[in-house]
Amino acid sequence: MPLKQLSGLDASFLYLETPEMPMHVGAMYLLELPSGYRGRYVNDLRRHYAARMPATPALRRRLWWMPLNLANPAWVDAEPDLAYHVVEHKLPRRTRKEGAVPNARTLLEDMISTLHPQLLDRSRPLWRIHVIDGLPRSASGHKQVGVYSQVHHAAVDGQAAVALANVLFDLGPEPREIELRPPTRRKTFQIGMVEMLRGALSNEAGQVVRMARELPATLGTVARTARGAFSLKTLLGKGTGNVTLAPATPMNVTVGSTRAFASASVPLQELKALAKAHAATLNDMVLMLCAGALRSYLQQRTQLPRKSLVAAVPISLRQTGDVRSDNQASMSLISLGTHLADPAKRLAHILAASSAMKTTMGPMKSILPTDFPSIGIPWLMEAAASLYGKARMAERLPQVANVVISNVPGPQVPIYLAGARVRANCPTSIVVHGLALNITVQSFDAHMDFGLMADAAALPDVRALAAALDGAWDELRALPVPATLPKVSRTRLPSRVSAPAPRQRAR
Repeated sequence: MPLKQLSGLDASFLYLETPEMPMHVGAMYLLELPSGYRGRYVNDLRRHYAARMPATPALRRRLWWMPLNLANPAWVDAEPDLAYHVVEHKLPRRTRKEGAVPNARTLLEDMISTLHPQLLDRSRPLWRIHVIDGLPRSASGHKQVGVYSQVHHAAVDGQAAVALANVLFDLGPEPREIELRPPTRRKTFQIGMVEMLRGALSNEAGQVVRMARELPATLGTVARTARGAFSLKTLLGKGTGNVTLAPATPMNVTVGSTRAFASASVPLQELKALAKAHAATLNDMVLMLCAGALRSYLQQRTQLPRKSLVAAVPISLRQTGDVRSDNQASMSLISLGTHLADPAKRLAHILAASSAMKTTMGPMKSILPTDFPSIGIPWLMEAAASLYGKARMAERLPQVANVVISNVPGPQVPIYLAGARVRANCPTSIVVHGLALNITVQSFDAHMDFGLMADAAALPDVRALAAALDGAWDELRALPVPATLPKVSRTRLPSRVSAPAPRQRAR
């Protein structure tokens, strides 16, 4: 069997990981169990995963390290122990004497803040599912349960995680039958040292040949893109055409080993209508909401910089139909216009910055590498990551961005997991030294769900930032619609801490 080494991009998430920077992604799910449900949901979920496991190769592999960590590790087949990978946590019972019981979403956020810093065991498949039992019942009286998923970023990116979810989730309470093809290759749990070195060196040689072959076309694309970028009037909405450094904020610090998580939701259909009315994309609307919330949050704390905040925005390099479980993404920079008090001017700023970024990055997407030779890279990257944190370089060096904002397309229909309906689906992601806040957004059912992961020391009140999204939503909805474009209907934002009410759908 040929050796399947991790790509350079996938492996980088392993080398950069430290106890202060866990490199797994996932999501917070709030589930509503069927009426009259009896039993333990964790057992149902284990049976469900066992049934779907043959169709999820990303969950049935583990790392196999090269001798002396000389080059990128490889994936080898492994059978996960579901008693370990799907684990239950019971929340303590609360009595009336203890005061009001927090709502389910708040309890889940607190639990995820505790669980997220825990590193995944690298001797096992790099994923884990946490079932949180003991949540209060829903408004309709149904039992609720929480699920928090962890998958290492070395195994999946945002879109690959969505593809994985498409296998695990169903469109109705009855699990569907899926076509399971028996594996044709021999399962490999051990690889000899000679085979490992031969495979690694062969892979390295192939990459060098490929890079040399593609070099002329790559240099031509870079030159054309550079000329276009410097001819633009604005790249970050500044009107200068130059990429400026990001201002100092409480988010641009060395992170520690604790996390604070919060979530929020806005109505998806109205957000789409607003995007259409303002000749914008859904991603532009997400940036606008985050910009408004960040401006309000920092202004209330007298920490708002005079310069605009800059967002690092991941860009997918994945071709349509590509569902491989790996990372195919790059990063771009977009100015958020937080220095502008007028929301209309801020939106125009974001639209201009977003358009300039697409003009610049469009031709580059085809040549940005996700794989490269890795001999000696593990030592260098691990040493650099450790030194950067210990020397607190985030406070010493200028930053190019203040926050990571990622928008991942998700299912815009109701979905079910092992018979339970998903009522909220809020992504959880990574914070790193110098970027202590990550806002990941996913469209889901009738709403757009926001997951805000922060370093607990840098932003202990990240829940206040999530609440500020309510004000940013009202600010966006109050903007006058251009006269030449159709007006949109107005609906109220559901409470941030309440699960969306069920909708009646034709069957």
